[in-house]
Amino acid sequence: MSKKHFYPTAITPVPDGMTRPLWSVMIPTFNCANYLRQTLASVLAQDPGAEVMQIEVIDDGSTQDDPATVVEELGQGRVGFYRQKANVGYIRNFATCLQRSRGKLIHLLHGDDYVRDGFYRKLQQAFEQKPEIGAAFCRSLYIDEQGHWQSISLLELPESGILSNWLEQIAAGQRLTTPSIVVRRDVYEKLGGFNPCFSCAGEDWEMWVRIAAHYPVWFEVEPLAAYRVKRSGSLTGNSAATGELVRDMRIATEIIESYLSAYLPKRHAQELLNKARKEYARWAIEIARQMLIVGNLSRAIAQIQEAFKCNSSLRIICSVIKFFLLEGGRCSWRYLRKGMPSRQKKT
Repeated sequence: MSKKHFYPTAITPVPDGMTRPLWSVMIPTFNCANYLRQTLASVLAQDPGAEVMQIEVIDDGSTQDDPATVVEELGQGRVGFYRQKANVGYIRNFATCLQRSRGKLIHLLHGDDYVRDGFYRKLQQAFEQKPEIGAAFCRSLYIDEQGHWQSISLLELPESGILSNWLEQIAAGQRLTTPSIVVRRDVYEKLGGFNPCFSCAGEDWEMWVRIAAHYPVWFEVEPLAAYRVKRSGSLTGNSAATGELVRDMRIATEIIESYLSAYLPKRHAQELLNKARKEYARWAIEIARQMLIVGNLSRAIAQIQEAFKCNSSLRIICSVIKFFLLEGGRCSWRYLRKGMPSRQKKT
């Protein structure tokens, strides 16, 4: 694996003498101003004041809308706004968010997600009760483009508290969303920010595993964050079809493997990562099925190739064979029939 995979973005400390609020709510945006209103409203409804909370929107050069107008309208001078001089990509925009933050606790809140009442109060209590934790997260609601609830994330504990064996759980696969988690700024300063080797996904999972390897993590049982799933035109939605999504998740397992053995027995670490790889291989096969249904054979094959790179076990091989025999056969026959002339009765 290329050495570039091992260099997360450095986050430097806040300069001496600069005012330090408790909270920094940093909101990265790119062409999502129609959702930004709900995002900002959810934060401002819980605003403890400028001395306690920094709120800032960081725009990655939006071309389809004007987030500055939304910030001015809703923020009324309370919300800061910074626009990149050119589109730098979402991970570099995340890095700008982290570097511009001044608070002791950082909440990176996507511009199309939102928080529910009590988010900041409950998670602040977690850090006050257990100052040794590096991060705290709550359950998430998964919502669609219209904001309708679709599902809810796992209940990791019956009661709020520090998670035991969290490293083993999170290393086995992504299971939390970025808007649900708050991280101490000095943790980012020590461990670095998100790794820029990713193109569309995986950077968050790798980050949460990295934190879990070094710090205890708190879980809040209440669902206080809402994550919008694969909106039209989103980076994740577009990249899923091309194979980049599964590729990034595979790269994440490689990076995690490079340091996980320092904290877990090698065999156990391999078992956990193999579980994750099998899951991502299944993702690829499912996306391949969707591509084949719409007649995009090249993208279906690209997904299958990623599935084998993730996991080449006999079970995955059998799944692929079954996939092409059943789904491939059905789709091929359907498209073949479209081009066949209608049969006429002999006279």
